[in-house]
Amino acid sequence: MLGANYFYGQDIHFSQFSGSLLNISPGYTGMFNGDYRLSAIYRSQWQSVPVSYSTFNMNGEIRVKPKKLNKDMLGFGLMFNNDKAGDAYYGSNQIYLNGTYIYLAKPDSSLIITLGLNMGYCQVGFDYTKMTFNNQFDGFAFNNSSSSGEKFYWTSSNFVDVNFGSVIQYVFKNKNKLIYGLGVHHINKPEITYQGNDLSQLNFKLTNCLSFSMPLSIKTDLIAEALITVQGNNYELVPHASIKYHMLGNYNKAVLAGLCWRSRDAVIVRFGYHYKTMQSGISYDINVSDFNRATNRRGSLELFINYVFNFKSNFTPKKRTCPLFM
Repeated sequence: MLGANYFYGQDIHFSQFSGSLLNISPGYTGMFNGDYRLSAIYRSQWQSVPVSYSTFNMNGEIRVKPKKLNKDMLGFGLMFNNDKAGDAYYGSNQIYLNGTYIYLAKPDSSLIITLGLNMGYCQVGFDYTKMTFNNQFDGFAFNNSSSSGEKFYWTSSNFVDVNFGSVIQYVFKNKNKLIYGLGVHHINKPEITYQGNDLSQLNFKLTNCLSFSMPLSIKTDLIAEALITVQGNNYELVPHASIKYHMLGNYNKAVLAGLCWRSRDAVIVRFGYHYKTMQSGISYDINVSDFNRATNRRGSLELFINYVFNFKSNFTPKKRTCPLFM
């Protein structure tokens, strides 16, 4: 956080950032109770204006415990991102491989520290046939067969991206849980160019995610989160608070309701539903920036779901005959 001012475009983002943890930091890979986790999140933004945006993320993770590690574990993951924006369908496709070392700092797992790294192959580009230029106006009408006067060497660009991250999770008295995630993205500063030069680089991005949860009563919990992201001249601050209500005494079913605020941009209403190892959520952004003249305060709709699989077989005790003594 102290180095945030020194980390200088803008990547994809989600209002329900806790539904896309691997985009925050690769250190979250394998940070769950179970064997496998599948997650997906979809964001549809600014449908009321001609330049709508859509973003999709999906990831799968596995947590393993090698025999050579007494207590620590390893996490592995595969992540896919797709983003599309505007009339020219400017978008990106990204696929990442994640690896994380999960260190149990205390035998009771109350303190966990992870170090994660991911590497991805990314493609960005646009559809040149969807674009129009001044040279194609002949003085009376638009003529698609006229030369645009523009010269692009390529309409897509491919690059390799490397990111690093770490997570610290601490559980203390009365089930209070504190989680801090750090992500350092685009370490190799990849180049994105359509003109054959090296003048455009993807700047460093620093993400800080802080999450705290505590029980207020037997059936209700308080969840407070904050995401701070800095990239170039752009920054994003998203504080969030929700109340979680457990519908059953065994904590198998719960509903959530809360509010977020994206600095200088939107007020976000969030709802969630949890059932056993499944978590889901829906949110809506109410645009409050100067762009609301075009959006009429209609921002974006977002949906996410993740599910944890646990395939460990249940213990079945052997039956033995008890001898009868006379």
